[in-house]
Amino acid sequence: MFPCSIVDSSPVGAVTLVLPGQTGTRSKAGIPGPQVVIGRLDGETLLSHPPGMVEVKICGLTTVDDALRCIDLGADAIGLNFWGGSPRCVDIATAREIVEAAGDRVTMVGVFVDFTLDQVREILRETGIRWAQLHGDEPPELVAELLPNAYKAIGVKDGSAIELARSYPGEHLLLDASVPGMPGGTGRTFDWDIASAVAEERKLTLAGGLTPDNVAEAVRVVQPIRVDVASGVESAPGLKDPGLVRRFIEAARAT
Repeated sequence: MFPCSIVDSSPVGAVTLVLPGQTGTRSKAGIPGPQVVIGRLDGETLLSHPPGMVEVKICGLTTVDDALRCIDLGADAIGLNFWGGSPRCVDIATAREIVEAAGDRVTMVGVFVDFTLDQVREILRETGIRWAQLHGDEPPELVAELLPNAYKAIGVKDGSAIELARSYPGEHLLLDASVPGMPGGTGRTFDWDIASAVAEERKLTLAGGLTPDNVAEAVRVVQPIRVDVASGVESAPGLKDPGLVRRFIEAARAT
């Protein structure tokens, strides 16, 4: 699947990307990550609110207006999706506009699915995004190359996800529901007890079927550092509903 940001024809310069190739066989052996504090960005902590309060990431933004509205409503992080198979995919020029409009008010995260290391670095450089969320079959070695501002997203089928999570380096990790052919944004939940076990060992972002109606319970059960939502606050794929975003943020922080 080609990324939707194949060519950026803005005056700043053109960037041509090729089809992401296979990144290799995932190693089951744990790779020690460097001893770094991943929760820091340009000298400031990742958390932008009092310790102990869960962060909220709104993922799959496609317009500047939606991004600014989510920030005004209290989002801590914004996710921009570069996977061409997603209805929420953005090109490089749009991503750069969103990043510039947001400034330093939120953490900006790029979502990548089986891109090469060079492709990820090129998009981060061109857009100004600082964090990479790797949502495909990337091996631990690729994650390690992007640390400290990167983390692996793992699709959860069963309890084996706990051991798989341990094979990836870095302090941060995201868990999502595993749906064949769909790396994320499916609106499906999974067993939160598995997520709770991982949250005891890692700085966990919880995704997968979260909505304004279930996020408070998810936070209570799992105790993640961040919750991540896309379809659960949308009126249509890629278009966020301000009322749902507000309800989601309020519910997430009510516990």
